[in-house]
Order: sequence, then C-alpha cells, then structure tokens
Amino acid sequence: MSTTQSERLRGLLEPLVSAAELDLEEIEVSRAGRRRMLRITVDSDEGVELDACAELSRAISEKLDETDAMGEGEYVLEVSSPGADRPLTERRHFVRATGRLVKLQLKEGGDMVARLLTVDDEGLDLEVPGVKGRKPTARRVAFDDIVKARVEIEFNRKDKKEEEA
Repeated sequence: MSTTQSERLRGLLEPLVSAAELDLEEIEVSRAGRRRMLRITVDSDEGVELDACAELSRAISEKLDETDAMGEGEYVLEVSSPGADRPLTERRHFVRATGRLVKLQLKEGGDMVARLLTVDDEGLDLEVPGVKGRKPTARRVAFDDIVKARVEIEFNRKDKKEEEA
C-alpha cells in the first residue's frame, strides 16, 4: 500500500476508531486474488470485544462507501484486535502487557524472558525468574535498549480475574 493511501486511510478512519474509544494500531491493504484485502487492527487498554469490532466494521464500511479511498475495485474489510504474538512496539503495548511474561531481545545482552511489572516513560521494571530454585531478581530495562519484544504465551498461569475470585 502506498504511503499516500495509507495516510489517507488513517486520516479517514482514525476519528471513527477514536470515537469507539479504541486505538488504530495498523492498516494493511493486500491482494487476495482479484480482490484487495483491507485489514484494520484496533486495540484498547481493556482489550477489544467482538461486538466492538463488528460495530466499528459497519461504521468503517459506511465511511469507505461514501468516499473513493479504496478506489473502484472490490475489497474485503476485516476489523480485528492484534493477536497475542504481535510485537510490542509502543509504550501503550507494554502497559497493556503489565503482569505478563515478555521476551525481550536487547541491544547488548541477548534475549531475556521476564515478567513485566511496571512501565514508565523511560522503560520497564521486570522480574526475572530464578533458575534452579533461586529467587526471582528485579531488573530495569530502558526502551532504548530493546530491539524486539513480544508477550510469551503462558498456558498454566491464572489471569488476574481468576486470582481475585
């Protein structure tokens, strides 16, 4: 997708997404046979419910029908939330991952897996699990030191709601 089309779509769709109290994470246009696929990824601090995606999809569809932003050809519209394996690239992504296990690739020091405790404007406070019966240790990592970051999927950890019950 050209930068101009991407900027135009973002300018057109961002007010709709904001009105739904969501963040516009990504806009992607790709080919699917003869048709084009327009994928809109949205998120919020509380996550995104299926009903919210459906309502937003209807609003986006109406707005795109009113304009020529997608041109004359057919396209398929998909509005969804980011997957669990999406990269953490913005401060708000890290805030939303607080309490989760994250895998970080650092500029110096290789990879690290740790629990994300807090996030501020400069970086992250982490709890690095202890190895072979040792206690976990605290570690501070600045955003500038992070090359890549992702949430590590945990299948056996209780979520906050279960712990509070």
